[in-house]
Amino acid sequence: MGKVTGFLEHERLEEGYEPVELRLKNWGEFVIGLNQEQAKVQGARCMDCGTPFCNSGCPVNNIIPDFNDLVYRGDWRAALDTLHQTNNFPEFTGRVCPAPCEAACTLNVNDDPVGIKSIEHAIIDRGWAEGWVAPQPAAVQTGRKVAVVGSGPAGLAAAQQLARAGHAVTVFEKNSRIGGLLRYGIPDFKMEKSHIDRRIEQMQAEGVVFRTGVLVGALPAESKVTNDAKETISPEQLKAEFDAVLLTGGSETSRDLPVPGRELDGVHYAMEFLPQQNKVVAGDKVKGQIKATGKHVIVIGGGDTGSDCVGTSNRHGAASVTQFELMPRPPVEENRPMTWPYWPIKLRTSSSHDEGCGREFAISTKEIVGAKGRVTALKTVRVQWQDGKMVEVPGSEQEYKADLVLLAMGFVAPVATVLEAFGVARDARGNAKATTEAQGGYRSNVDKVFVAGDMRRGQSLVVWAIREGRQAARAVDEYLMGHSALPR
Repeated sequence: MGKVTGFLEHERLEEGYEPVELRLKNWGEFVIGLNQEQAKVQGARCMDCGTPFCNSGCPVNNIIPDFNDLVYRGDWRAALDTLHQTNNFPEFTGRVCPAPCEAACTLNVNDDPVGIKSIEHAIIDRGWAEGWVAPQPAAVQTGRKVAVVGSGPAGLAAAQQLARAGHAVTVFEKNSRIGGLLRYGIPDFKMEKSHIDRRIEQMQAEGVVFRTGVLVGALPAESKVTNDAKETISPEQLKAEFDAVLLTGGSETSRDLPVPGRELDGVHYAMEFLPQQNKVVAGDKVKGQIKATGKHVIVIGGGDTGSDCVGTSNRHGAASVTQFELMPRPPVEENRPMTWPYWPIKLRTSSSHDEGCGREFAISTKEIVGAKGRVTALKTVRVQWQDGKMVEVPGSEQEYKADLVLLAMGFVAPVATVLEAFGVARDARGNAKATTEAQGGYRSNVDKVFVAGDMRRGQSLVVWAIREGRQAARAVDEYLMGHSALPR
């Protein structure tokens, strides 16, 4: 715990933001983290609650009260070691995680929760600044070889754990840079890619080999999935060369909008739009980039990906940005006695919304209207929910001007052809079929082929991907060695 009476004496302090007019002029991060004294005060608010629900609210089970207390007492090095016990990449989660731990904080029952995410952010940033984050190569090599397919957070976490267990790990990535959806799905203004680059350097020093531009398996000819591969490797080649194969690709099949006019120019998946801008920021050449400059943009989908489209469109200089959400507007404040310690449904306004965005709730797109083959407007209708079914509101039809429509309605499954190439069984949702049990967990139906992350659980959070990568690494280690000292 922090200070015994800290939660009575101190208010929650939010991280700051640069002014909108400044941050819209560039693609850099704009969050102003807590300084050491501010973080100490936030750590002091962590109460002696007896049962720290924050631990179970966190998918990687971060040891939150301990690092809060260590920051309060000024032992930042020990706080970093505590944080790294459960989380390989707190600089990722400290920036983009929605912080379910804070929803589960005991103080959140009737007050503002401890700023856990901001403390985590402060710890890891100081750790890098002080040079405390160093390679941890294995003392003994096992002689076993593992292939990790996919370099998102699940693949990176698994690769680092397996390398530290002494295995020779090679990570295969179909794109030209490492990071998966961390690299290509999250805008730089939320997480600059230098954070990925320095972890790659650390992992290379630990023995991990990265191979970019390599597609394992196959993609459909009409696929819209980001793919820079110059080389293809078959599953048979991997299984022959490696002692174990771990598939950690993302859930990259976007949900489509099957309405008249879908084929018009100017209608794109979010994951066509966002990766292009990330490539441009990285200095890559992008032919025919989708730009929102001077356009009336409509983003269909109210989640984080939609919010990222809003922020990117505003930085392009869009004439207007409107975000559609099919569900009704949630309440501003959750019913805490009913929802705590679980993740509540409430209205969430992101920094991108604050930069300029109209938000429409309970609205459905009926038709995409165009002229000369290009989108010009959307025909919509209001909807409401009756007995669990969506029904249209009579007389609520409306038309919205649109020059660019971005589909950000989530992802339905990993790329089916990749799993088919390996012969991996899929569940009813199209995800790779495997359990998370302590014995036999993360193993597919194919010998020595394991699955983890979005490829197994479906579209999810970075923090869940890290958890699955760590647990899958232990499962692979046990398979190879008969036992494992890696944490589960």
